[in-house]
Amino acid sequence: MSKLRIATFNLENLDDKPGQKPTLEERISVIRTQLLRLNADILCLQEVNGQEEAGHPRRLLALDSLLRDTPYAGFHRVSTMTGDGAEVCDERNLVILSRYEIQEHHQYRHYYAPAPHYRIVTAETTGGEEQKAKKVSWERPILHARVRFGDRTLDVINLHLKSRLPTDIEGQKVDRFTWKTASGWAEGFFLSSMKRVGQALETRMLIDKLFDADEAAWIVVCGDFNADFDEVPVEAIRGNVEDTGNGGLARRVMLPCEMSIPESARFSLYHRGRGRMLDHLLVSRSMLAHYKCSEVHNELLHDESIAFATETKFPESDHAPVIAEFELPDIG
Repeated sequence: MSKLRIATFNLENLDDKPGQKPTLEERISVIRTQLLRLNADILCLQEVNGQEEAGHPRRLLALDSLLRDTPYAGFHRVSTMTGDGAEVCDERNLVILSRYEIQEHHQYRHYYAPAPHYRIVTAETTGGEEQKAKKVSWERPILHARVRFGDRTLDVINLHLKSRLPTDIEGQKVDRFTWKTASGWAEGFFLSSMKRVGQALETRMLIDKLFDADEAAWIVVCGDFNADFDEVPVEAIRGNVEDTGNGGLARRVMLPCEMSIPESARFSLYHRGRGRMLDHLLVSRSMLAHYKCSEVHNELLHDESIAFATETKFPESDHAPVIAEFELPDIG
């Protein structure tokens, strides 16, 4: 039997912009120790920004600096890319690092779930013209990698679902942080919810495709879901029999590993004095037989609402890393 540790960590806009405070070096001094403590074999990262350098396509240079002199520097690595595949995205890339070989990887955005159409009802336009239905597209793709363990394959899916911040509505904002009407805010919140659940739907469709090929597939879905385990986006991905009413789908249920953590310690983000579990590792039932324990490294987690209340930013992320440990046979 071999130990396998899988972790997910939102790095909160890891970047190296000129004049940024705290500096990348200040952030690395804190975050690198967190990464070493994870001791992960597979690490899913969110909010990794790209950097530009003359004569080169945009690359993950800040991440390279963070991983330098750690075991992760030698791991296999894949990330999300621009639509043409030429370079990484400017902001909020997803990254998968693996001690074991990554056989193949893909990214999906509106591949399984086309963008829905919606007509905005609270917009205030200068001409007063009636709004037409437009596509509601989510910005962030799904990153899927197939990792090889001896004669077995693990499907790793890395996610960053849309935040709870409301989507801007034309004519409904006084300034960046102030809404003109409660109705405008409500519709913006609804649009963000639609995007978040749409991403979750597309993820569940990908999971079902994997189960169609093998109902005993080893699947882990990691990332920042911006939702707790009992909220709609996570429930959509889990596919509980209590929700589908179909016992024949029991083998396709995805289980949140953090349920084995005491409720008092089960939070990965702290907001307005309240802990919330927004980062998850969901595993297929076939992996549950090998599951041992979970960890959330939230001992020093700051209240992220305070960071937005002042100009002072924290060097550490506002999310805690989450880890699940397994004992699997025959890992090469």
